[in-house]
Amino acid sequence: MKTFFCKTLLVFFLFTIIGCKKNETVESQKNTEAKNSIQYASGLAIYKHEGYSVVKVSNPWPDANKVFTYILKEKNGVVPDSLQTHPTIQVPLQSIVVTSTTNVPFLEMLGVENKLIGFPHTDYISSEKTRALIDKGIVKNVGQNERLNIEQLIDLAPELIVTFGVDNNNPMIKNLEKSGLKVLIQGDWMEQSPLGKAEWLKLYAALFGKEKEADALFANIVKEYNNALSSVKNIKAEKTVLYGNMYQDQWYVAKGNSWVAQFLKDAKSNYLWADEQGSGSLGLTFEKVLEKAKNADFWIAAGTFKTLTELSASNPHYSQFDAFNKKNVYTFESKLGATGGTVYYEMAPSRPDLVLKDYIKIFHPELLPNYQLTFAEKLN
Repeated sequence: MKTFFCKTLLVFFLFTIIGCKKNETVESQKNTEAKNSIQYASGLAIYKHEGYSVVKVSNPWPDANKVFTYILKEKNGVVPDSLQTHPTIQVPLQSIVVTSTTNVPFLEMLGVENKLIGFPHTDYISSEKTRALIDKGIVKNVGQNERLNIEQLIDLAPELIVTFGVDNNNPMIKNLEKSGLKVLIQGDWMEQSPLGKAEWLKLYAALFGKEKEADALFANIVKEYNNALSSVKNIKAEKTVLYGNMYQDQWYVAKGNSWVAQFLKDAKSNYLWADEQGSGSLGLTFEKVLEKAKNADFWIAAGTFKTLTELSASNPHYSQFDAFNKKNVYTFESKLGATGGTVYYEMAPSRPDLVLKDYIKIFHPELLPNYQLTFAEKLN
């Protein structure tokens, strides 16, 4: 009897192990079967499963060499044991704190700006819709990016804080997590593809259960961007372009693999530093820039200048450029919100189609006769 009982127990034990391994295999298959819904963004991947999503953020800062994985768990969703080690965020969110103005348009596009309850240095926000929430006290000022007010955030108790880091040394993020606050690190600012930046909209869609809305919105942005590309398909990139201006004793030009350089290329212009490898900026002396760009057809200047007089007042040597004398100088940074925030910095990453159309309107105005500039302004 005892032998029979032991054999029965052994058989039951073996079946249990086999059953568990079978379940693990099924779970593993489910995890690998899901497709990444992200097409253009290089630093974001979203895998949608039944009851939960897996979000992977890679390269959130230069040379990060790390992938951050987050589990977005829906109500009654069951997350496999193999994913339990990753931070789990209950979705859809009912409250959020973001720390970059580029995130605000994503919330507004999805109609969830009323879920925003905190932002560092709220004066940077330009959007009238979100500014109204700030004025009503719904969105609180929670300090500054690297010095967030942790006590205030604990009182606000947001379901998630979306932030970013410039390197691996960010004690603020660790302090937030130690305080029991949920933190998600994102890296949209590292994207150099115009459509890649805009596709981070889908992260917020996953956080708020707005995937269908985001798919439709992003598909339209892609369509408009591609339509703009088609309009210059047969145009030769002949018009030369100078970019930037002096900052202290250096002139910073965008490198050839940067977000800005991609727009200049797509708009069929001849950007004079297009062959400069890298995605950041290159610091040059005034003399070096003048030597190469004195005869440039157009100049895309940085800063909030409204007129050529204001520009030349900052440096009288600017008048040596042909683009200055021919009044072919534009800036994308002169439009400001009610409290001084730059509209371009806030909105442009989410609407690359409009940025591209602005550039095409500048270099090839005959192709978009009825289009009015969205961000850019000409200095007169």
